[in-house]
Amino acid sequence: MKINGKHYHTIWVKENDPKTIQIIDQRFLPFEFKIKELKSIEDTFLAIKEMWVRGAPLIGVAAAYGMYLGLLNLTEKDVSRNKIQELADYLESSRPTAVNLKFAIELVIKRIESVNALSAKIKIVFETANQLKSDEIENCRLIGTHGFPLIEKISKAKKGEQVNILTHCNAGWLACVDYGTATAPIYLAHEKGIKVHVWVDETRPRNQGARLTAFELEQQGIPHTVITDNTGGLLMQKGMVDMVIVGSDRTSANGDVANKIGTYLKALAAQDNSIPFYVALPISTIDFDMIDGIKNIPIEQRNEDEVKYVEGWNENKLTKVRIMPENSPVANYGFDVTPAKYITALITEKGVCNACENDIKNLNID
Repeated sequence: MKINGKHYHTIWVKENDPKTIQIIDQRFLPFEFKIKELKSIEDTFLAIKEMWVRGAPLIGVAAAYGMYLGLLNLTEKDVSRNKIQELADYLESSRPTAVNLKFAIELVIKRIESVNALSAKIKIVFETANQLKSDEIENCRLIGTHGFPLIEKISKAKKGEQVNILTHCNAGWLACVDYGTATAPIYLAHEKGIKVHVWVDETRPRNQGARLTAFELEQQGIPHTVITDNTGGLLMQKGMVDMVIVGSDRTSANGDVANKIGTYLKALAAQDNSIPFYVALPISTIDFDMIDGIKNIPIEQRNEDEVKYVEGWNENKLTKVRIMPENSPVANYGFDVTPAKYITALITEKGVCNACENDIKNLNID
């Protein structure tokens, strides 16, 4: 996708410097565009934990590059199975909910098990990270291809009138590497001339919808309106939403979906108003080892300051303002889990399927 007309990915290897990974630092968007350099596994840990990068697919790719940077900073005498696992455990602890993090790290470890020399391990991990990045780009493109007919069908039923799509948080290209998950079908529909309009949940407490999704859509020229998180239900009651598309940080093998806090409430409202509720995700976001997501998906609890303060642009600088009594306690759950029964279908790179164990299992068959 593009920023000010120039194509970017969210993460890339620095030109002429393969020991440096560059990222778009999402903490400053949409107010400032900054590129951050990662030179160590510690840098990558911070980038993931503090949300310089965020979104399940992007976290996975960043983790693979993080393992590469970690190995770069080892010596031949330091490298061992235990040391590599130590790096993996450290990086995996940065954020607990997104399964792509674990997926990418385990893939890297598996690929280097059969070689001993550090130089060979570094080469394989670098190639694996690059391939994972390419795979996620293609996966998101295919999610758009498979999700597009769902929008097209509504457009035809409305005789070409505007299709109103509600989304939550940011499941766009900034959460991936390119295209996005929930946004990929929207971008393709817009490209093909279908009239689309996106209701953008602000997504408290970090406002990824208002700051990131709105930024993306504006850059791509797609009509959209930012709303408070609690507006979606009213819009559904008034017939102003035709479909909901969200992303996923982890989907269990039976179809339960963990996504940004507030997603579950949107699914309930969609169910009550007979509005289709879709989840767009690459297969790397599915945890095939976990059957019951409601019971077993770990829910990240984040720093209370994210709730106590709001961050905004004031006099040409980012400013934080406290919005509540200083000593009031805060609970800041980062995600909730939407039960499979409220999900109309999953949109993946292999096609659209029901959110049920049998259909999801079939996705994993090559």
